[in-house]
Amino acid sequence: MTVMVASDLDRTLIYSAAALGLTMPDARAPRLLCVEVHESRPLSFMTETAAGLLTALGDATVFVPTTTRSRKQYQRINLPGPAPAYAICANGGHLLVDGVTDRDWHADVQRRLAAACAPLAEIQDHLAAIGDPLWVRKQRVAEDLFAYLVVERELTPESWVAELTGWAAERGWTVSLQGRKLYAVPGPLTKSAAVHEVARRTGADLTLAAGDSLLDADLLLAADRAWRPGHGELAEAGWTAPAVQALAERGVLAGERILREFLGAAGSGAPGSGAPGSGAAVPAPATARASAPASAEVRP
Repeated sequence: MTVMVASDLDRTLIYSAAALGLTMPDARAPRLLCVEVHESRPLSFMTETAAGLLTALGDATVFVPTTTRSRKQYQRINLPGPAPAYAICANGGHLLVDGVTDRDWHADVQRRLAAACAPLAEIQDHLAAIGDPLWVRKQRVAEDLFAYLVVERELTPESWVAELTGWAAERGWTVSLQGRKLYAVPGPLTKSAAVHEVARRTGADLTLAAGDSLLDADLLLAADRAWRPGHGELAEAGWTAPAVQALAERGVLAGERILREFLGAAGSGAPGSGAPGSGAAVPAPATARASAPASAEVRP
């Protein structure tokens, strides 16, 4: 049986220092592995136990990193385990095959966006017009597909986000506030569309998924089984679905739990999953990992 695992990365499997959520005493904190360096500074982490679990997962399944990051942002991540044959970037806008963009897929995405929603330039102009310098720090475009703002979260009015969400919806766009980033993404630009394509190409019999944000909801719904951590937009909204398990773990320890669930569901015998099976051995959780950390506030 071919099992495909499509997982969001930031605040699902990997975490910035601010998003780790380490609430236990320092002496009991898990050992961390840096998986991303940016401008000579460590940026993203996972626990060493999670690194072992991900390596086992890569050996046992078709593991597909599925992220809203641009290709450049994704490619500076150094995940443990086998190099993924497929990766999904830009929220489904780019499908990488052995690290190279599938140009036919990208061209098809562009055609679908042009036919179904307002152009990116209109969204950019609106964001520039309504953004208040009091809380907007940067305005960026990712892969010429969608826009995002870097904001001061505590200063950004909820009413402003709600008004922008309504305005964008009328034009076929989705708004998602994740940590300090507010994304404006075309409605048809979805992770699930790219996941369905990878499943077709690999002949996957079972699809597993995980994610924490509103932009991950369609991904989770597209999977046969899925998980969300106890932090993030989906948790804050109380979002759930019949095939989606809401986990209690928050912060970097949620990444460990998600990987154990993946391995268990794939029949690889991960401890703590409750699923039978034999296969790759995985590290057991350390005693220090008993405490559930607090919600993360910043996403890289």
